[in-house]
Amino acid sequence: MNRHIVTQNPLRKLWLPLMGTFMLLLYCLPMQAQALPYTAPSWWFGVASGANVNFHNGTNRQLNKSFNAPVAFGTGTGVGLYLAPLMEFHSPYSPWGFMLQAGYDNRQGAFEETVASCDCPADLNTNLSYISIEPSLRFAPLAVDRNFYLYAGPRLAINVDKSFTYRQGVNPATPDQTPDPSVNNDYDNIENLRLSMQVGAGYDIAVSSEFSKTQVVISPFIAYHPYFGQSPRSTESWDLSTLRVGAALKFGQGRPVVAPTEALVPETDTRFYIISPENLPAERVVREVFPLRNYVFFDLGSTEIPGRYVQLSRAQARNFKPDQLELFPPKYVSNRSQRQMEVYYHVLNIIGDRLEKNPATTIRLVGSSAEGPDDAMALATSVQNYLVNTFGIDPARIVTEGRDKPVIASEQPGATLDLQMLRQGDRRVSIESSSPELLAEFQQGPDTQLRPVEIVSTQAAPLDSYVSIINEGAGTAYQSWTMDVKDYMGKVQTFGPYTQDRISIPGKVLLGNRKEGTYDMTMKGLLRNGGTEVKTANVRIALWSPPTTQEGLRYSVLFEFDESKAIDIYEKYLTEVVVPRIPPAGTVIIHGYTDVIGDGNYNQNLSQARADDVMGILKRSLAAAGRTDVKFESIGFGEDILLSPFDNDYPEERFYNRTVEIDIIPAN
Repeated sequence: MNRHIVTQNPLRKLWLPLMGTFMLLLYCLPMQAQALPYTAPSWWFGVASGANVNFHNGTNRQLNKSFNAPVAFGTGTGVGLYLAPLMEFHSPYSPWGFMLQAGYDNRQGAFEETVASCDCPADLNTNLSYISIEPSLRFAPLAVDRNFYLYAGPRLAINVDKSFTYRQGVNPATPDQTPDPSVNNDYDNIENLRLSMQVGAGYDIAVSSEFSKTQVVISPFIAYHPYFGQSPRSTESWDLSTLRVGAALKFGQGRPVVAPTEALVPETDTRFYIISPENLPAERVVREVFPLRNYVFFDLGSTEIPGRYVQLSRAQARNFKPDQLELFPPKYVSNRSQRQMEVYYHVLNIIGDRLEKNPATTIRLVGSSAEGPDDAMALATSVQNYLVNTFGIDPARIVTEGRDKPVIASEQPGATLDLQMLRQGDRRVSIESSSPELLAEFQQGPDTQLRPVEIVSTQAAPLDSYVSIINEGAGTAYQSWTMDVKDYMGKVQTFGPYTQDRISIPGKVLLGNRKEGTYDMTMKGLLRNGGTEVKTANVRIALWSPPTTQEGLRYSVLFEFDESKAIDIYEKYLTEVVVPRIPPAGTVIIHGYTDVIGDGNYNQNLSQARADDVMGILKRSLAAAGRTDVKFESIGFGEDILLSPFDNDYPEERFYNRTVEIDIIPAN
């Protein structure tokens, strides 16, 4: 005997035809691109279909006035059909929206088999069904992806089917008996109206082109309907809960992307174009003058020199050479800018080597700690002990001091944001000296940087391998704008959103492993009146392999926290050291950066101000020498973690990210 029988629902026969209709609608949608793209619709209409996984619980015995089951039934499960037309409203520019679904909602199930007093197996199945009306509030929590959404709301259920089927088998000990006929009837005391609730989540997947007026999405969803408010009857204790899994097919009408009026959207105020050098260097050898920060940062709660700094034995120190740092690599260095951080993490060994070779020089180690001068003195003593024990420096040449804050502190009075990172930057030992042999050119006074180190490395993405995208007037016309870059295979990379008028993308990021390619580049500007403006360009990008003898120069200017103006010392350095190294008809590319502390938009403007200030100094110096043959490019990247020179995990990386890099490219 088949012991778990669920009464057939005629709507179940419609399942495959309905799904076939969905697929046919998708296939027949007009997908041919129009002349202009369309905005995302605000109103959507369609149909939702899914499976209700029903969980029944409680007591079920007095089925109606004419029939009481000989035994009570408790828990049960079943899968029923959900099918409903739907309507949605959600603006593409707002996370909030409204949903309404109303349709057939089957809560059928088979109760667990029980044994009657005659030792006969008994089964009970129900085909409980409703017309459900489900209004919901929709919320898209992710600003970067409005397609994912959560929803919740009430459920008003109107009963349309309350039938049951009871079957009783025979005692297994007397298999020759004739089983009783099945009982097919309706429950009594069924509640005609039920008010409950639902919560769920879904994701909109576009299946139509943005160039189609009729926009189509498929939205897989999952929802939970808890038991409270769902008790089907006014007698006994039967209740149920449901997990619904399905998908919705939704249609909406987009509007052409055009300005409402010339006055509201002055399209002529923006000018979109792209500068892509005809041949982007695949790599270049660069001789870099790398600044050496005169700080040693300590971990919070520790007075030991952190393990990321390279600490040598006495025997290793005797063979240490600053131009062979790769012999003693640091333990914790990322790939972002490995060669440069290798230099910095040798700062104690470099200063020890310089003290050893210049016996007349002296230094002052100033520890800073929010824990007080005693803790700060312990930091300074740790550095002193290393220099004395490893490099044999006379302790009389090293003066130690402890203070609450460094001379130039990162944490300022009233600061409330990113306090932990600011305080990490203030827990340090500053290496001070008045000996010119140890100091950077033209610098003097407390916190003067140490003499830089010159290194030679290969650039995987030289600064002149960046594709520049200019969107003049974007800051005025748009709330923000993004770039879609599509290759010949149809693969799309999206960059942004941006608020500035100019950005740069490394050519290597676009090309990947290819040597050349043609790209469709689409700029989408979100207008301040809520509309969208789209501009396109077709760009060819090609790499070339420069001769290994080609060598560029890089200089760096470091800034203190929240500073944008180069100090007088830097101006002298830029004028008397950097400018004479700019060759005739050369190109100077200046990129500004910040760390991740603070607001992103503020940091973007700060990095651009840093780059522009350095460029202004160089231009004025060249003009004073009568030179007009140099090309300049100045771009601020802010705190962009994909393009910043260093990571932001440690305070020293954040200090080095407060920088302007100056690349000098020969004319050839």
